Amino acid sequence: MPRFAILGCLLLVAPAAAGEPPIDYAKQVQPILAAQCVSCHGPTKQSGGIRFDRKADALAGGDSGKAILPGKPVDSPFLHRLRADDDTKMPPKGDRLSAEQIATLRTWIEQGASWPDDSIAAKAEAWWSFQPLKAPKVADGKNLVDELVRTVLKAKGLTPAALADRRTLIRRAYFDLIGLPPTPAQVEAFVRNDAPDAWAKLVDELLASPHHGERWARHWLDVVHFGETHGYDKDQPRPNAWPYRDYVIRSFNADKPYAHFVREQLAGDVLFPGTRDGIEALGFLAAGPWDLIGHVELPESKTDGKVARHLDRDDFVSNTAGTFLGLTVHCAQCHNHKFDPIPQEDYYRLQAVFAGIDRTDVAYDANPATAAKRIELAAKLAEARKRASTLSDLAAARTGDKLAALDRRIAEAAKPTAGSRPEQHGYHSQISAKADTPKWVQVDLGESKEVRTVVLRPCYDDFAGIGAGFGFPVRFKVELGDDRDFKKGALILEDRTAQDHANPGTLAHRITVDGARGRYLRVTATQLAPRQKDFIFALAEVEVLDAKGVNLATGKAVTALDSIEAPVRWAKMNLTDGKFPPEPKSSAMDLAKLQDERKQLVASALSKKETMELTNAEKELVTISGELAALGSDLRKAYVGAVHHGKGSFTGTGATGKPRPIHVLARGNVTRPGKEVAPGALSSIPGPVEYRVADAATEGQRRAALAAWITDRGNPLTWRVMANRVWQYHFGRGLVDTPNDFGRMGQPPSHPELLDALAWELREHQSLKKLHRRIMLSETYRQSSATNARNASIDADNRSLWRQNRRKLEAEAVRDSILAVAGKLDLTLGGPSFRDFVIERPEHSPHYEYQLHDVEDAKSHRRAVYRFVVRSKQQPFMAALDCADPSLAVEKRNQTLAPQQALALLNNRLVVAMATHFAARVEKQAPDTKGRVAAAFELALG
Repeated sequence: MPRFAILGCLLLVAPAAAGEPPIDYAKQVQPILAAQCVSCHGPTKQSGGIRFDRKADALAGGDSGKAILPGKPVDSPFLHRLRADDDTKMPPKGDRLSAEQIATLRTWIEQGASWPDDSIAAKAEAWWSFQPLKAPKVADGKNLVDELVRTVLKAKGLTPAALADRRTLIRRAYFDLIGLPPTPAQVEAFVRNDAPDAWAKLVDELLASPHHGERWARHWLDVVHFGETHGYDKDQPRPNAWPYRDYVIRSFNADKPYAHFVREQLAGDVLFPGTRDGIEALGFLAAGPWDLIGHVELPESKTDGKVARHLDRDDFVSNTAGTFLGLTVHCAQCHNHKFDPIPQEDYYRLQAVFAGIDRTDVAYDANPATAAKRIELAAKLAEARKRASTLSDLAAARTGDKLAALDRRIAEAAKPTAGSRPEQHGYHSQISAKADTPKWVQVDLGESKEVRTVVLRPCYDDFAGIGAGFGFPVRFKVELGDDRDFKKGALILEDRTAQDHANPGTLAHRITVDGARGRYLRVTATQLAPRQKDFIFALAEVEVLDAKGVNLATGKAVTALDSIEAPVRWAKMNLTDGKFPPEPKSSAMDLAKLQDERKQLVASALSKKETMELTNAEKELVTISGELAALGSDLRKAYVGAVHHGKGSFTGTGATGKPRPIHVLARGNVTRPGKEVAPGALSSIPGPVEYRVADAATEGQRRAALAAWITDRGNPLTWRVMANRVWQYHFGRGLVDTPNDFGRMGQPPSHPELLDALAWELREHQSLKKLHRRIMLSETYRQSSATNARNASIDADNRSLWRQNRRKLEAEAVRDSILAVAGKLDLTLGGPSFRDFVIERPEHSPHYEYQLHDVEDAKSHRRAVYRFVVRSKQQPFMAALDCADPSLAVEKRNQTLAPQQALALLNNRLVVAMATHFAARVEKQAPDTKGRVAAAFELALG
């Protein structure tokens, strides 16, 4: 017998060490079986008739008898196969089990091979986080937090630390609640205030501050992995992601009921239609990274395209489950969850909830009154369109193929002449939310010249189906002059600012001039062209012809109020490059004659009453469309999870409105779809109302049903998870130290009764501010962080909370404090994010160059929560201070101590610049060195 086999047998025969602690199956045995055995002995394959994924099958035995004999490790073939070095060895390929792993399995079998009931229902009922909440039992007049913490301290023989001094407390409160340092005056006032309610009033004052929402929104944005670029290879910016960040800030400031806050983020568009928050909250769904190549450049029919969309839905599921439920549901995409009672089918049912949405920019009204009016007009428009369509179909049926033939002639007449459209589309202004935003573009002829004809060539672009005439202004004027700024002496060649100009298609607009002279020709759009739900100004070419017909503008310089520079498609220089789409075959007059002929044919097929109804419906369409366009002045955009209408290979579901079919994927492989599943929630969590939607439910109704299930009073996870998060940010560590994992692989709560009491209060009052107040008014929170040798010997890591934890300030609080004490912090609330970088190569794969940013730029001196957050390249200073990686869900930040942090605080360009401003501020505080040193300490450290 080989030496190795002899040693293995000796090991198996050796008696177990006396008094060995019981083996925990879930934590010590199941991971070994899952990693080494289940692939060949599991749900998809059962070599030798043996399964190791279920208790009953594993202990029942296989084709050759039982593999595991509880209490008899020496007689268990399972262990011998693990040590064999011949054809019977297990696993047959790959790495063998370590001696430590085999010893664990041997001890487990000797102890009786305890294997908890593996039924999903039994697992759910037994696990602490799935149990119903219990009402707190604390005597009236006593602080709930202190009573429950001190019960634990007393049981362990620990004594609470003394209360912290007032200077420490005010700084602790300021940083915890608003993330900014108190001023020296505020510190002194609190220290001198000996009123018994001084602390409670301070807490209430900070909770009422608009900066409270800024501080706590940053915590929330970590958890939901909010970023303002897509990530992946082409890390393109998301210029409209910021409304979600502002929504979170507003919600925390308003102390929005927590259930309402959750429901808005999952289905605000359905549950609260016409509201600003109902749209902006959906930024939660789109907060994570997104594969632009996998979605836009690859169709869903390709394997890589399917993978991209699967991963996108996985992000919806994992973000929702991790944030609100504290569960690692995404671990069940390849098989039943190995530790928690989550079947694989439940995972795909959750994917089906989100199968109708993608990530996209959505236009909406910030003003509720405007939003309500838009909904009303949209309903009227749909009704008028339906009536017009019904009557048009009736006319077509009565005329046989005559109307269809005439429509084909009209379409043919509108086609451009032979020749392809150039790749250079023309000049394109920046997009505007308002139709009446003036835009101008002008050509410099180089010197003053005589002009006879001006030709404006319209663009052709397929965006949103606009096609010919894309961006041609509805109202405009054309001027010629020698003053570059057009402040004096300009001649108006044509003024169309008083009436609308119909879309000309690709038919050139010609202006005859009677020998005017000038160097600069300017076209000003006073009413922009509608695009989709916004407005633009675009021209393919401007020609300026002299008496001989020579184009004086060819190749000349172009300037504009603003411009989208995306060569070769759009650029100012395209306006004078001689390239434009061909004009239509027929003149405008010929097209008008065909249109009149069509009207007469339709009228002949309908009764007078029907003709009148059609005419009225068509008039309504024009009138209502105009009214809708007029509402555009309040239109905004937000990057959210919503139905997408397609772009490139990114087809979306907008065309049909039907969510994609979702199948259970064997081993998570998109090429092996199995059973199709309906939308649903987690079947094993006892308590919440059942998830129910009709078979014909819209995608929005699917999300609304999930929101109701998550926020149901009977769902114990929702309230425990959020209560734990609030505690974590006040103490640096949650009562459950794995905030996003309340399952079997997570940590159990250090104070289960306290967690339930806080969760109960959150559920009953729906107020996060009351929860903050409850925690902060406790003596447990107000303890000193000073250590105690005796306590430390019993509870070294302070899990029992016998003192306050020492905590590092997060990167944002450090940066904001530096700006604050330097006197440069801009406290403006909300709005688009500032960029502390310069983008290079924006049209392809942007490079975010932080070193090129001007640190003295006042626009970047706002609070860090308003910083434009890039995924592919984090801000170096913030990253050095353990800022959250926006590509990951960061339920708690790393707290490292590294030399790079000290170097960053010494050498970073922003720090050096603010040190200069700080020095200047200190110099003004006192006339001598001693006074200045004191002033510096007071300003910086309180």
